[in-house]
Amino acid sequence: MIHETSSSTPDCAEDPEQNQSTILTVFRVILTICAITLLIVLLLLSLGIVRLSQSGTHILAAFIYSALISVPSMFLLDWIGHRDAGRYPRLIFPVYGLALVCTAVAGSLVGGLVLVVAGIVPRSEYWLELRGTLPFAIVISLMIGLSMTTYETLRYKLQAATLELRTKQVEQERAYKLLAEAQLSSLESRIHPHFLFNTLNSIAALIPSDPQRAEDTVGKLASLLRFSLNANPSGLVPLGQELKIVRDYLEIEATRFGPRLRYEIAVPEALADVKVPPLALQSLVENSVKHVVAERSQGAAIQITGSKNSGRIQLEVIDDGPGFSLDAITPEHGLGNLIARLELHFGDAGQLEVTRVGDKTVVRISFPA
Repeated sequence: MIHETSSSTPDCAEDPEQNQSTILTVFRVILTICAITLLIVLLLLSLGIVRLSQSGTHILAAFIYSALISVPSMFLLDWIGHRDAGRYPRLIFPVYGLALVCTAVAGSLVGGLVLVVAGIVPRSEYWLELRGTLPFAIVISLMIGLSMTTYETLRYKLQAATLELRTKQVEQERAYKLLAEAQLSSLESRIHPHFLFNTLNSIAALIPSDPQRAEDTVGKLASLLRFSLNANPSGLVPLGQELKIVRDYLEIEATRFGPRLRYEIAVPEALADVKVPPLALQSLVENSVKHVVAERSQGAAIQITGSKNSGRIQLEVIDDGPGFSLDAITPEHGLGNLIARLELHFGDAGQLEVTRVGDKTVVRISFPA
């Protein structure tokens, strides 16, 4: 039988070579038992203790020939398969055929001698018996041997192909996971410089007028940077940590805009352990500050809420600005970045929506709990 090995196999898959080795071991045990039984019968016949009818004699002779041809053929084909199948794949079947012819001839010669020794065939009829038996032995050996070898080869190749397919599936899943992590890392890296730039602007505006507040703001900035650097780009963070960052950010911006920035955070304490993408809420709040508070002389009121409904988490940032459409958001925009991160984390189950409720704009993140 032809034996091939795969470079790597999944832990859950069966090893075809191990299965084949088990089958061969069982088959060899059965043949060994049959051979011992045959030797006992032949011994009894040679001693005259047992006598067989003519039909029984023919059956015993056929059994002797089969055993003396099939057992050597099995071991010889197995040895050839292990030794030469990989080196000469196109010549292996002619080699199998030649081996089967050799074992058929040798088995017929030995089988005839056994029948003579057992007294079943007279010594004078040995060559006549051989001439009558040998053609059938060669034809039958080639038919059965090549058929079984072809079947085993195809079966092994099918198992090897199945293992290779499973291996490729595992490797593909790993590749997709690594790609998603790389994409998340890239998305997060785009957030950090933009976020840092805006925060430093706020501190620079405070230094001339209120150094103490600027110093306090530097402390908040240090906290923000620590969170930004420690957050795993390909992971999630507790909502409680995200809300602390949002508060620090709003405090920093409040030093810049004063009474123009009014905010309220109304998220239940029970949601503190919910996992969210890093800087997700902060991106929504930053969008409101940048496009509503900074652009209107009267500023804006921002409200942050959270809830859990029907197994989904909903986080909302509400302001009294004019609103906008997600269709106008580009991938480079902060919200476009957030949409991509939600998709990578939650697939189609992660959503970002913008709606108008009365004179309010509601930007909502929703994802499975």
